[in-house]
Amino acid sequence: MDSIKARFKLDWPGFTLDVDLALPGRGVTALFGHSGSGKTTLLRCLAGLERPSHGRLEFKGKIWQDDTTWLPTHQRSIGYVFQEASLFAHLDVLGNLNFGLKRSATAQRFGLEQAIELLGIGHLLARKPDTLSGGERQRVGIARALAVGPEILLMDEPLAALDLKRKQEILPYLERLHDELAIPVIYVSHSPDEVARLADHIVAMDGGRVVAHGPLGETLARLDLPIYLGEDAGVVLDATVGEVDAEWQLCRVAFPGGSLWTRDHGIAPGKPVRIRVLARDVSLALGEPSHSSIQNILPGVVDCIGPDDHPGLLLVRVAIGASSLIARLTRRSADQLGLEPGKAVFAQVKSVALLE
Repeated sequence: MDSIKARFKLDWPGFTLDVDLALPGRGVTALFGHSGSGKTTLLRCLAGLERPSHGRLEFKGKIWQDDTTWLPTHQRSIGYVFQEASLFAHLDVLGNLNFGLKRSATAQRFGLEQAIELLGIGHLLARKPDTLSGGERQRVGIARALAVGPEILLMDEPLAALDLKRKQEILPYLERLHDELAIPVIYVSHSPDEVARLADHIVAMDGGRVVAHGPLGETLARLDLPIYLGEDAGVVLDATVGEVDAEWQLCRVAFPGGSLWTRDHGIAPGKPVRIRVLARDVSLALGEPSHSSIQNILPGVVDCIGPDDHPGLLLVRVAIGASSLIARLTRRSADQLGLEPGKAVFAQVKSVALLE
């Protein structure tokens, strides 16, 4: 159910933000796009840090702003996480957390203790910020935003200032937010990996406008407005770890409509995971191939054929049960196979990325 309705028009020299969105009231919504696309500006409008010339924001039926109403930032039930944690150097971690609580008019629905546990910072409470790693500081910053009991958590590229090792350190905690928070999280990022791993819903932005939005899996599978997470088109599927082949260090992951073999990452059977399959790693055949090095061969039906950014190539969406894969083919290959919507094919998947 959509519980956030946002319409903003903001004009700056050389840039215009013009959006009209309805967003879900739970899960992680990623604002995704290149630098300068308007992601952070939209986030700041939601927070009340920017006041657009024309705007309306409704949350759970309550008007936060319109032509006659304006709730300032401190009266909006939000938590805001910046790229830098910006902790007070003279206070220890607990002092930084309590500082925010004392200045919040928001009821503590989430609570300080829960925030400390969720972000795994209990052992850091007596330490000063200058003794923390970048990942630890950012975890404290997120806990500070949660401790005030927000109804919405806004996150502005929280991993942008971290190196790869620190990003890998903090991502599991962000996944816990995804799994355990009952409030909506609006997450700004231009990182394909972060979006693929964390988001339930995506808003793709370009030039201050929304070019596509919707549930992550459905939106990535669109061919009319293909959204590239990084260098290639592809899909993200929610799956479950099935059997493990210890001899060959492989595991089978099941998704609605089929299953795929991938490298065993040591995840126990029955655990939910996300997988990503790129269009370049999918080929199509009319008959089931035999004696092939490709282990993942799935029957499906051509659902849609669309243009690709590269001359001479096409994107073909194939329905695999209730799920979809996208294949990139040459136009000649598609013509020789006689591909059209409704045609039965076999999808050969050369590579599967398990997101962790």
